Amino acid sequence: MQIKKAQFIKSIADYSTAKIENIPQIAIIGRSNVGKSSLINYLCNSKKLAKVSSSPGKTRLINLFKINEQFYLVDLPGYGYAKVSKTEQERWSQMLEYYMNNSDNLQHIFLLMDIRREPSDLDHQMSLWIQSCAIPCTIIATKCDKIAKSKRKQVASLLSDKLAMTFRTHTILFSTLAKMGKQELLARFDDIL
Repeated sequence: MQIKKAQFIKSIADYSTAKIENIPQIAIIGRSNVGKSSLINYLCNSKKLAKVSSSPGKTRLINLFKINEQFYLVDLPGYGYAKVSKTEQERWSQMLEYYMNNSDNLQHIFLLMDIRREPSDLDHQMSLWIQSCAIPCTIIATKCDKIAKSKRKQVASLLSDKLAMTFRTHTILFSTLAKMGKQELLARFDDIL
């Protein structure tokens, strides 16, 4: 796949009342500061399509990006940001749970994991959610430039087991700084759609 057109459509606070075009959706989720916005911008050849922040926890709504007039790339709120109130964390949790259980057009989820970090309790919870909803998933091992080349494939290959995925989960090594993984990820879009 080649991304020729990408546009931000809207942000959604309440998916249950949102009016959304009936086209396939591929969602992106991960801990705060794992690199979701950077990944979207890199894939779409834009520096400003998704807002990138140096402080985590900025994505608080469901953000829709329309790709090639064919499908939505859905940027879900990052989880695990400690400076957000418990009330806000609960609201995000309910928003995510509703979306994952009720989006008829959700075809696939990209679960972003910082390759340098062990999966947290929240990562395990997200993995269980994805599996309980029976949503196909690809793990994106981000920030691969931060570890030695000789260790990347080995560390990435263990992520599926560490997350206790019960179905075979494809894993892609990714880094915007090292310009890694873009073509493999675009090919994954073709496979999914």
